Amino acid sequence: MTDNARSRAWFRVGIVYFVVAVALGIAMGASGDHSLTAVHAHLNLLGWVSMALFALIGMAHPAVTEGPVATAQFWLHNTGVPVMLAALALRLKGYTAAEPVIGLASVVVGIGVALFAWLVLTRIGAQSATSTKGGETARLHLS
Repeated sequence: MTDNARSRAWFRVGIVYFVVAVALGIAMGASGDHSLTAVHAHLNLLGWVSMALFALIGMAHPAVTEGPVATAQFWLHNTGVPVMLAALALRLKGYTAAEPVIGLASVVVGIGVALFAWLVLTRIGAQSATSTKGGETARLHLS
């Protein structure tokens, strides 16, 4: 695994999402008001879990973390998720005017996810591995 700045950023922001999700879960449990369960779940999955996976994949395959597409992916995901979840919280509390914001922010998150998929599909390709045994070299193609 390779340490790199983008993976560290993904991990750090993911930890923030995790702490906020846990705090929200504690608040819901303490109050008995579970109306924000969908926000709690999305914080954990789009925030903590997705960001941790982005980071781990980026550490294993540093090419995924490089360039303007990776930068755009990071910022689209991390502007879309908080906006979407804040708007979702408002909607769940009865503010129907938040609905278009949820839709727009969801599209932003979707574009960020699509960019990450593109990074993975285009930058993690077939690699050759060689093994020498008894003086003979064998080639193994890994994908």
